[in-house]
Amino acid sequence: MSRIPYVPLLTALTVQTLATMAAYSIAAAAPSISNELQVPGEYVGLFVSIVYGLGMVSAMFSPSFIHRYGAVRVSQVIMVATLAMIITASLGGTVATLAISAVLLGCGYGATAPTSSHLLMKRTPTDIRNLVFSIRQIGVPLGGVLGGLIVPPLVLGYSWQTALLVQIIPAVIMLTILQFMRREYDADKDPGHAIRAKGLIGPLMLLRTMPELRVLTAAVFFYAGTQLCFVAYTSVHLTSQAGFGLVAAGQMLATYQLSGVISRPIWGVIADKWIPARAMLIAMGFVMAAMAVLAGSFSEQWSWIGIFVVSIVAGATASGYTGLAFAEYARMGGPEKAAETTGLGASSQFFGVMLLPSSFSFIVAAGGYGLAYEVIAVLAALSGAGLWIFGGQRSSSA
Repeated sequence: MSRIPYVPLLTALTVQTLATMAAYSIAAAAPSISNELQVPGEYVGLFVSIVYGLGMVSAMFSPSFIHRYGAVRVSQVIMVATLAMIITASLGGTVATLAISAVLLGCGYGATAPTSSHLLMKRTPTDIRNLVFSIRQIGVPLGGVLGGLIVPPLVLGYSWQTALLVQIIPAVIMLTILQFMRREYDADKDPGHAIRAKGLIGPLMLLRTMPELRVLTAAVFFYAGTQLCFVAYTSVHLTSQAGFGLVAAGQMLATYQLSGVISRPIWGVIADKWIPARAMLIAMGFVMAAMAVLAGSFSEQWSWIGIFVVSIVAGATASGYTGLAFAEYARMGGPEKAAETTGLGASSQFFGVMLLPSSFSFIVAAGGYGLAYEVIAVLAALSGAGLWIFGGQRSSSA
């Protein structure tokens, strides 16, 4: 454990956590915001979609800026984007300013994975890479959990604006800490690195020359979409089809999320010591497909313990895969291209998060939950099969 690069790891984890918490704070405060602004709550929910949509773009564009200005400097930009989102949303107090704040955060949010990968890849020993990247990925659910725990009480006690403004303090502290890190951790920046239009789509160009990268990028698109289908529809599915109350359904969703958090470093240790990350990603595709089929059959005849077990296994695979995936992206890119490959991976996952849950809702409306879960099960299984057939022979230590 002494070989873990604690400073860049904790830095990357904190930046990701704070940015994600800001993004999900709007959703956590949605009832109060919709009531004050007199708009449907669903409109407020579009905030996260805007963040992820712009995040797709910033994930692709950020590697060029990382090479020129340094990963720490770009991490500071992420914190500035987070602060700009918080201030604009809380002080503006209109639907328009909320939309603008989502754009501001999205412009920085996509750079979280490329910056952390650039910092970690050069400083992480190969035999603990999966563990380190898996720990780093805890920042996403951790930010969501903190938003869900901290924001609602502040909204009830004060206002949704206050719940946002208190987040300025940790963001400013992190911004300051990053400044002191620049001399050491941005020493590899290249001020002469040209930022051209072609360079901004550099991650996409890698798809032409790296077949293994193409297969993984397609797989994580569907894996990420499957992950968010579980998140978005577990509560409403259990309350409408399995006879659960709202609290019990929320507990199952929390079980799913917590399983994803706990499993990530566990998978990282296993991938580093015994089973290659690629083999584990293949297996996860088939397991999450099986869990989707089982979830589609939930009814009042299912026992509580049965649904509990499915939630745990689904969370450990559909949510727990991300650390291994980013470790694989970093391995493919190597120290010099890790920002590009992980930027591509982040962009693909954001796209899956945006597209598949909405498609899932249309299928539910047309044929019910059983059919919808069967469709994502097929997609997840095909993704695992694609990794197996077209790229499964490569190990994580290759």
